[in-house]
Amino acid sequence: MPSGVGAAKGVRWKGELDDVAAQNEDEAEQEDVVEETLREAPAWLFSLVIHLILLLALALFSTPAGRSFTRVALTMGPAEAETDSDDISEFLMENPMDSMVESFDDQPVETPVEVEMTDTIDAMDLPEPESLLSMEVPIEAGMLPIKPMVTGRSGAMKSALLAAYGGNGETVEAVDLGLAWLKAQQKSNGSWSLVGSYTDGAQSESTAAATAMALLAFQGDGNTHQSGKYSEEVAKAIKWLVDEQNRQGFFASKTRADHSAAYAQAQCTIAISELYAMTQDSWLREPAQRAVNYAERAQSATGGWRYNPSAGDADLSVTGWYVMALESARSGGLEVDPTVLYKISDYLDRVQVDGGSAYGYQRGVRESKTMSAEGLLSRQYLGWARNNEKLKEGVNRLMTQQPFNIDQDDFYYWYYGTQVMHHYGGAPWKQWNAKMRVQLPKAQVKKGNMAGSWSPQGTHWGGQGGRLYTTCMAIYCLEVYYRHLPLYTPNVDPE
Repeated sequence: MPSGVGAAKGVRWKGELDDVAAQNEDEAEQEDVVEETLREAPAWLFSLVIHLILLLALALFSTPAGRSFTRVALTMGPAEAETDSDDISEFLMENPMDSMVESFDDQPVETPVEVEMTDTIDAMDLPEPESLLSMEVPIEAGMLPIKPMVTGRSGAMKSALLAAYGGNGETVEAVDLGLAWLKAQQKSNGSWSLVGSYTDGAQSESTAAATAMALLAFQGDGNTHQSGKYSEEVAKAIKWLVDEQNRQGFFASKTRADHSAAYAQAQCTIAISELYAMTQDSWLREPAQRAVNYAERAQSATGGWRYNPSAGDADLSVTGWYVMALESARSGGLEVDPTVLYKISDYLDRVQVDGGSAYGYQRGVRESKTMSAEGLLSRQYLGWARNNEKLKEGVNRLMTQQPFNIDQDDFYYWYYGTQVMHHYGGAPWKQWNAKMRVQLPKAQVKKGNMAGSWSPQGTHWGGQGGRLYTTCMAIYCLEVYYRHLPLYTPNVDPE
């Protein structure tokens, strides 16, 4: 290597070494400056800077505009001039998109192309929308409304409902006499008997059914175990009923006949659910919920109920009582599986006649007035609107073929028919009630040991249910004005 070149390279290397040394000195001085700045900065300023960094990072990650920044630099150091002010100097961040926008401004603008548009657009044939009033809306999960049922049984509301729906002094007096007779039949342990101590009692005993039916009569007139003229009788009865319930929720374990036990269980479930709805007494919630859970388990695959729990068959007579049990439970705030209600609607479809305007006892069985009334009432509670054509046909069918007539001697039909007409309202209810409120009180025994009761002799199912059965069913009919709030408000004739 020539000596001149070596000398030149040596000089250049020496200069580079000097530059590196100088750079290291500058970096060391900058580090000293940063350390001195951090030492001299007040604690609140250091905390503020840290929070600013965090806020800026959050803003950059959470906003679209922030994602356009590639780097943010924060420089710390001593101020160029000393000042007594603690004010924070303003700092700016440059957005690289600004330079990109400026470059776009220099680009040539394309000339817009004109597109010819027609003055008119051909009309499309669309189907006429179906009237909302005529549409039948299916029950959806959680959409079936829960309506109050038992809030009109006492006080001013009771008086208002009694007057509004056609009750009078005769109906009130008949209910009072009937409840007084029931009180006299109560046993010392709080229960009632279907057989009774009289000659025209039931053919077989079901203490659970008798107690539940008597409770429903007292509760229908506003009595609970906490208040009312007959609060002591109700308190003794409900205590007996709760003690009879087993862990599975079953009340009628001592009822021998399977068919009687099925009815009794449903009636007990209605009674305890109604009483809980009326009082919201926490003591009743657990046994009432157990009864509801039993009802859900006992439902058959077809959607109805019959004599044996979860059996493959069902009948509308037992099913109607369970519909009322579940609706009473829902009204009181108990938990009811909505799929159980959907299955009931499916079962009603199986036993309906003429599209739902009439009903039979079981699938394939011809229609009857009692089953038609029971099926229509179930439909009302399960969501059929008042202007449903099949409901309207069914009501008119009953009023035309089977209006209230005391000579029918059918308390079971009157029980369901009275409720259907009351909820439907309008002219059918006025015509039904005009006869019922006169003829039913007249049929009541007014003298002797049986005063206040209704005779079962010669009546449909009276021989099986006995005098307590016919008396309770008659009381339910005469309490209808306030016993359950009307499902349709206002319940006037549909247009």
